[in-house]
Formats: sequence, C-alpha cells, structure tokens
Amino acid sequence: MPQATLIYVQDPMCSWCWGFRPTLARLREVLPENIAFRNLLGGLAPDTDQPMPESLRQQLQQTWRRIEARIPGTRFNYDFWTRCQPRRATWPACRAVIAARFFDQALEEPMILAIQEAYYLEARNPSDEDTLIDLAQDLGLPLGPFSERLRAAETQQQLEAEIAETRRLGVSGFPALVLQTGEQSFWPIGVAYTDPDEMRQNIEMLTGLKSR
Repeated sequence: MPQATLIYVQDPMCSWCWGFRPTLARLREVLPENIAFRNLLGGLAPDTDQPMPESLRQQLQQTWRRIEARIPGTRFNYDFWTRCQPRRATWPACRAVIAARFFDQALEEPMILAIQEAYYLEARNPSDEDTLIDLAQDLGLPLGPFSERLRAAETQQQLEAEIAETRRLGVSGFPALVLQTGEQSFWPIGVAYTDPDEMRQNIEMLTGLKSR
C-alpha cells in the first residue's frame, strides 16, 4: 500500500508544465516505490470562442522565451501564433485528458504528452476539439465514443471537481506539487524546474522514506 501520494497539479496547455516535464520525469524515476503519483487537472482557462487579444499573444510568447532561458532544452514552435487562431481556452484539452482516462487510465499520460507536443512542437491548437479528436485517434481511442465522452456533461463535472480540489489544496498556479501523507495532511513541494534532487530531498524529509 502507498504510504504517501505525490499530487501533480497541472494543465496540458500550461507552458511552464511543458518546461517542467523532463525534470518531473526524473523525479518520478527516483521516488520511493511506496509513494503513489497522481495527476490533478487545475483547469487554467475556461471555454471561450473569442480570439486571444494581441496583448495576451505577445505576453505568452514572452513567457515561452523566459522558459527557454530558464529551462535549457525546452523547445517551442512559434509558428503556432501565425498558423492558428489562438483562444484562451484550456478546458477542452483538460476534458480530453479526462476522456482518455475514462477509456484507459494508462492513456492519461500519453494524452497529456500528445496535447503538449501538438501545441508546443507541431503548432496545432488543442483548444479546438478537432485537434483533440485527431490526437485521440492517434492513440487508438475509438473516434465516436471518444467524441461523445469529450462533450459529455460527466466529463465537465469531473473537470470542475478537480479544479475545486486544486483550490482546496491552496494551489493557484501551475505546475504545482503537493505531497499527501495522511487523510488530511498535505504538504506543498516547491517546484525546482531543473533540479529533481531538491524535490526528492524534500519528499524524503517529509515521509522518512528513501528514494530509489
């Protein structure tokens, strides 16, 4: 039985989450075996049909440049800003993760990665349902049932439940890590974007468990 759970609060269209991905993977490789890992969707930006204002487009491109400078090796495809019609809407991508999880829990991580690669490397827009359905098809998910699950009221309700849990944990920005060591014991773990050892040491100190 797991003695603790590391909760990762993220959004598949959060650019800092994309930059953090390699370091998080290294952290997960050394976590003690009896610490479980769980994704929690924070839902960065709700649904909208409105095009993203030019000022916000410029702000996000500056954010991408800051991430590239702070986290060496992080890549972004800036063609996204000319090829796509950006909208400030990440909930569709979050619902796609929930829908993939519904069909197969093992497809949660591949769906998150597929969304991130489509957005940041391939200049495709995960705010668009057509993009998300194409990604699901690439993962081998059934087209019709996935489309229905993506739009289902239950999927939106699950997203809202995860957003509410995120707020109860006191998380207001992504990515975030929270270590649960008991039913009501939650400990924020500072995100170190390039240093998995710093986070590992904090987890070891809080749990008394030794990493692999």
